[in-house]
Order: sequence, then structure tokens, then C-alpha cells
Amino acid sequence: MEGSPLTEQVSISIAKQFSEFPGGRFPEDGPFNGTTFRKEYLVPPLKDGKHVVVSLDGVAGFGSSFLEEAFGGLVRVEGFKKKSLAKQLELICNEEDLYDFIEVAIEFIREAEAENS
Repeated sequence: MEGSPLTEQVSISIAKQFSEFPGGRFPEDGPFNGTTFRKEYLVPPLKDGKHVVVSLDGVAGFGSSFLEEAFGGLVRVEGFKKKSLAKQLELICNEEDLYDFIEVAIEFIREAEAENS
């Protein structure tokens, strides 16, 4: 599949479609937690083989528990592989104060893959 375009792209704005204040790992941590975001927003299009573009712009910030559960959980809980996520999942951000969270999320994916191997 290397080099072949994925059939459809899905764009997700965390701030506009989920919350400007995402936080926590589990549902008991509040309604805008990482588990809910992963299960409701990320997993369905990824399982359908779609290219998923996630915008981090517009949020107040991210806690590490949210990012680890949402993105690391794709590998740790959902069974995705880092290599397939590298092709299917794209994190974008135009706001300088939020840009570093892209690398944090990617590192959680890497760590989850290392733990699973």
C-alpha cells in the first residue's frame, strides 16, 4: 500500500468538534477525556482505512493523560501499529504555543509500540 493514496480524508478539529478544554484520561475524569476522543473520533475513521487529519489549534492546552490515552491508546488499547498510523494519522497545528504537543502525542505512540513489542 506504500505510495497509494488512501480513499478518503477525515479532518477533525479537537477544539471545534470535541472541546476547547480536552482533559483527563478516562470518562470519569470528565466528558472531554482521551478515551472518549479516541473511541468516538479517531478509531472509526482509522478502522475504515481513512486518512485522519487532527488539528490541535484552538484548545486551551493538553494534559499528558489526554494525549497518552487518545494517541498512545491507539496502539496500546486498539492494536494499531505505529507504521500504519504514520501513514493514516496526521497531526497539524498552526499555533506556536501548541505545536510541541504534536511531538508529545507521537512520542506516546512510539512508547506504546515499544511496550507492546
